[in-house]
Amino acid sequence: MQKGYEYEIVKLEGKNFDPEFKPDLTPKQMLELGVFGGVYMRDCVKEFPKNWFTKAKFAPKDTSKHLEELNFFKVNASQPLSVWREKGWIHEADPRGWFQWYCRYYMGRRLPEEDKTQIRRWKAMRRHLGQIRANCRPSDAFCRPKQRQALLHWAYDTRKL
Repeated sequence: MQKGYEYEIVKLEGKNFDPEFKPDLTPKQMLELGVFGGVYMRDCVKEFPKNWFTKAKFAPKDTSKHLEELNFFKVNASQPLSVWREKGWIHEADPRGWFQWYCRYYMGRRLPEEDKTQIRRWKAMRRHLGQIRANCRPSDAFCRPKQRQALLHWAYDTRKL
């Protein structure tokens, strides 16, 4: 957990989500599949259940370089955190962005206004699902890998399409 930040768990882990928020994947599943080039959230593993990280695909601790080969679709589909900061998309409670928010939401933290914002962002990613359906054969799980990796970063599982 970031220094000086504490939060209250008000819901059971993985339960009682907003009815409009139905992610396909848990944070643990996302980390196991390979997200964010293996460099995201390595410094806060003590905040979350240990089993989330037993099979997580992480870059070596001595690198801060995004390793696209650790991503499930083997492509870089991330914008630097600096871009998120510049655009004002980072809430002070979650300085690492959406995935940190999702991990904490999954654990049971609720920040009503921020939750609405992040769920709205999550829902906006659905447009990429439509593009994959329109442009890829159902049997081609690696068609449009950058879009699929981006969706994976937002807890959408395009392997089911």
